[in-house]
Amino acid sequence: MTDPITRTTLPNGLQILLKEIHSAPIVSHWIWYRVGSRDETTGWTGLSHWVEHMQFKGTPQFPSLVLDKAISRQGGTWNAFTFFDWTAYFETLPAEKIDLGLRLEADRMINSKYDPGEVEAERTVILSEREGAENEPLYLLGEAVQNAAFRVHPYHHEILGDTADLRHISREELYQHYRTFYQPNNAVVTVAGDFKSAQMLKSLRTQFESIPSGPTPPRLQRPEPPPQGEHHLSVNGPGETDYLQIAYRAPAGSETDFLGMTVLNSLLAGPSSMSVFGSGGISNKTSRLYRALVEKELAVSVGGGLAATCDPYLYTFTITVHPDRKPEEVLAVFDAEMNRIQEKRPSRGEIARAVKQARALFAYGTESITNQAAWLGLAEMFATYDWFLGYLDNLAGVSPADVQAVAQSYLQSRKRIVGTYFATGKGTT
Repeated sequence: MTDPITRTTLPNGLQILLKEIHSAPIVSHWIWYRVGSRDETTGWTGLSHWVEHMQFKGTPQFPSLVLDKAISRQGGTWNAFTFFDWTAYFETLPAEKIDLGLRLEADRMINSKYDPGEVEAERTVILSEREGAENEPLYLLGEAVQNAAFRVHPYHHEILGDTADLRHISREELYQHYRTFYQPNNAVVTVAGDFKSAQMLKSLRTQFESIPSGPTPPRLQRPEPPPQGEHHLSVNGPGETDYLQIAYRAPAGSETDFLGMTVLNSLLAGPSSMSVFGSGGISNKTSRLYRALVEKELAVSVGGGLAATCDPYLYTFTITVHPDRKPEEVLAVFDAEMNRIQEKRPSRGEIARAVKQARALFAYGTESITNQAAWLGLAEMFATYDWFLGYLDNLAGVSPADVQAVAQSYLQSRKRIVGTYFATGKGTT
């Protein structure tokens, strides 16, 4: 897979990656900041996500009510995402209107206002978002599992932050977080679409080059120690359905084992999308866990979750327990499948199918111009764009022995968290 790109770094440290795609008169412009929930300490969780919200509240040049109208009037779309390791903003516009996106992002890199009234209004929005999440059984279970999996590393806390912190974080603390991390030398600009690279680079220099660099932002370095044993936990909450979530430590996205884990995930639970937007179209009905759990009516659904992160994160299985079954019955069959993959090497045919499905899902997540621009930056957040360019070929090189070795190394019961959600509404009227 070869995609010619233009890569440069401005004197202020801003990295730029450009990719010409002339299939449609559209351009997608992204800016990625190396800051996310992993950069937050206890007492200030949720800062990065809240800052993302505040970036839509306006600058003197682009007041908040003008922003949406300006983009929609030009026939464009825009949005933002906060993750553990990064925060990203994008605008996808008709090619001749993309300068609006460039001007907007350069302006709010340094000129966002953080009006105290807007901060308080957004506090209500963020707390409401957190409250809504807590009404979802899988959010409650997932947070409990995540908290238990990380005692030291800041992957311990959810991106939304803890309610106690969200209630007391001040305008000054939000603004300081913004000024610390929203620096050109802590950002990557990616652009894909219908443009000429020389002209686009000129436009980017015009908008961004005069912004001064700042001190290199600190990033928390708190490696998680190895797990000391299997950890079981339970969560009781509303609903009629029980759930299981089993989480193992996973390699970082840049590690070689991540490729083997990707194929292992496709084999066991069906492939997971790594796209910012997610993607569908691939059934997991041929996966081992679907056949063992769903077809045997032990579970209603089963899925695997694997994310490309800067530091080792989690490989998570989420199982919706069948109404007529007990979670412990499901776990017993799940464990039998984990033992099977470790004890008996999968066939070449089975691995070939798993690789094919993982490759297909990856392809679906790279089709649009917006997704192409997203991958230019996403790969830079946990590795480099070369990771993206070599991904499909490297995935095809994963062997049955590689998959079994990854399973033996990572899928050990002493290295996992087993979480069970018990629905309190079961059997009530």
